[in-house]
Amino acid sequence: MQFTELLNSIQSEPGVSTLPDPGDWLQGRALFGGLQTILCLHAMRSLLPDVALRSLQTTFIQPARSQQVRAIASIIRAGKNVTHAEARLLDDEENVVALVVGVFGVTRESEVNIKPRQSEVVRERPRHFRQVPGVPGFTKHFDATWLVGKLPFGGDDNTQNVVQLGMPGEEACNEYHVVALADFIPPVALSHLRKPVPGSSMTWMLEFLGDDFQGLPLDNWRVDAELVAAGEGYTHQSVMLWGPNAEAIALSRQNMVIFG
Repeated sequence: MQFTELLNSIQSEPGVSTLPDPGDWLQGRALFGGLQTILCLHAMRSLLPDVALRSLQTTFIQPARSQQVRAIASIIRAGKNVTHAEARLLDDEENVVALVVGVFGVTRESEVNIKPRQSEVVRERPRHFRQVPGVPGFTKHFDATWLVGKLPFGGDDNTQNVVQLGMPGEEACNEYHVVALADFIPPVALSHLRKPVPGSSMTWMLEFLGDDFQGLPLDNWRVDAELVAAGEGYTHQSVMLWGPNAEAIALSRQNMVIFG
């Protein structure tokens, strides 16, 4: 199922978004983490359709025990400029799968304007990501090439990964695509290992640097990821997501667990 088809299959009413069938957008036993966040954002958007999204804070709690999941959203506080919303992702047994807080804010005049600049990378030996047995199903919907660093389980010692990324078959970008692209990259720590082991996200914060990504083509994006720290089975990484025009679109921090 293409990403846009997946979005169109969401059943929506004010404050509630239900996904009847995630299809092949799975990540092991769980839904692709980006999709969990997207469904919660979708429910928030039914209450806040027009205010620019500034950040999402997600806690992944457990895999869903049913195929169907639904997100229930509410407004926590609506201020003059900033509105906080919350959404809970539930399975059919009413288990909480994920918690998401969204922060929405109106655009204001500012004397401080700083834009990150994309650095050039030397493509010594690009490594194209392939769909093979054991690789999470959702990855087939992305076209990814590692420009810096090795693929997962490649025995790398580099703490940085740079990945050229796209979503084949998708035509024009919206904020849901941004969330999906930003969450594609696996833990950089997995590239340091030499054999497959499970891994899972615990928390994820995604900050939008603007809303000028609407309508961009969905190829030649770039993800710059850095493994900041790792130990005791947990990893901490930072990510910058760049659009095809080399403009910084979003940045994130992610706390993950790896079983190896």
